[in-house]
Amino acid sequence: MIWLLLLLSAILGAIAFVAGRRLATRRAVGQSAHSRPGYHGAYAMIWALAPALLVVIVLLVFGGPVKNTMMESGSPAAVSALEPFEREAFLADAERVAAGAEPLQIWEGELAPALRSEGARAHRIESTISGAGVLAVVLLGLLGGLIALSRLRPNLRARNRVEGWIFGLLFACAAVAIITTIGIIASLAWDSFRFFQAVPIAEFLFGTQWSPQIAIRADQVGSSGAFGAVPLFAGTFLIMLIAMAVAAPIGLMSAIYLSEYAGSLTRAVVKPVLEVLAGVPTVVYGFFAALTVGPTLRVAFNDLGALLAGGPLDGIGQYLMLVQNQMALTAGGVMGIMLIPFVSSLSDDILNAVPQSLRDGSYAMGATQSETIARVLMPAALPGVAGALLLAVSRAIGETMIVTMAAGLAANLTLNPLDTVTTVTVQIVTLLTGDQEFDSAKTLSAFGLGLTLFAATLVLNIVAQRIVKAYREQYD
Repeated sequence: MIWLLLLLSAILGAIAFVAGRRLATRRAVGQSAHSRPGYHGAYAMIWALAPALLVVIVLLVFGGPVKNTMMESGSPAAVSALEPFEREAFLADAERVAAGAEPLQIWEGELAPALRSEGARAHRIESTISGAGVLAVVLLGLLGGLIALSRLRPNLRARNRVEGWIFGLLFACAAVAIITTIGIIASLAWDSFRFFQAVPIAEFLFGTQWSPQIAIRADQVGSSGAFGAVPLFAGTFLIMLIAMAVAAPIGLMSAIYLSEYAGSLTRAVVKPVLEVLAGVPTVVYGFFAALTVGPTLRVAFNDLGALLAGGPLDGIGQYLMLVQNQMALTAGGVMGIMLIPFVSSLSDDILNAVPQSLRDGSYAMGATQSETIARVLMPAALPGVAGALLLAVSRAIGETMIVTMAAGLAANLTLNPLDTVTTVTVQIVTLLTGDQEFDSAKTLSAFGLGLTLFAATLVLNIVAQRIVKAYREQYD
């Protein structure tokens, strides 16, 4: 039904546009018009589309609740006597019958004949709502178009009014983005406040034990809940550090090569191939880390441990022989590969934006290409490069799938890259997986973690702005 209403709205808008443009052309003969005929047509089209689309939005928002209310208000006594969950299931089956499908379950007794009658009634209600929607779209669209056509005059400021509608549309889109952001922050803040009422914020930020699960034994750590998030922060920082140790030098060196050394043909081939890495789904990186990189590193460290065992470094050798597939080094290394395009592509664009006159002046002073890059190009591009690196850091902090598959779920307080760790985002997913009751500290802790992650990202953005402000240089 919605697609039919949208099609009718588009047809009415097109008719209004053509009619408005022709009418404006005819009325402007021998007179000086303020706006071109196309603006008059667009003015008429807006007046025809706006009320029609308003009807579509009203039906999208209120159509379902109105239909459900009408179905429940006229239900037989046998249906009204059902429990709310069973009544909803029965009415859903009635709608399936109305659509010509088979019900999901068998209803016995008085409900069997009632299912058919309720299906027929659901079909009538659906037809009534659809017919009313079509009629309202056509009538309001025609009325709006006729009102606009009656106002078309050569001196009508159609262009100003059309641009006003466009301004309003753009403002509404911006407002939606702002309101959505405010809603996200409010949701995080409210549920985080509920969490911090149960768990002191000092324990959350500085505690070293994370065990939010329900305890099985009274002497278990989680018997009263352990919500110290320091192991999560440490794991997030460790994996981010490893990822940036891989992505920053490789990405930056790739950008310098593509910008300053590579020929046009090499650049045309290498740059798109490098950027393909940005389009690979993170779950694929997770598969690669869990099935290829992890086992390869485990075998390498186990073999190295076997070589060291029995000698002066026997302790290290014994430890390396116990290294498993899941560890921070695996997740961080693969995540670094994923971040290479972010650093490389942005840094390449930033380096290319540095004026060529700076390079020419450096060469004229006798500097080599390497000296020009180190002493002229990189200082000039430093704000942009710093922004690219901080963007990659934000991306690393928010990654979930690779860490889940390659680093494990153990909340260990360690900075050893060969240990199993977890991150803030992985714990958020773990805590909110499945049916959860949002009145326990265990579930609400996910919102505390989310608020902390949001604050960390905000701090990174502020630091990026400060770096750009401190090192910004203007060039003629």
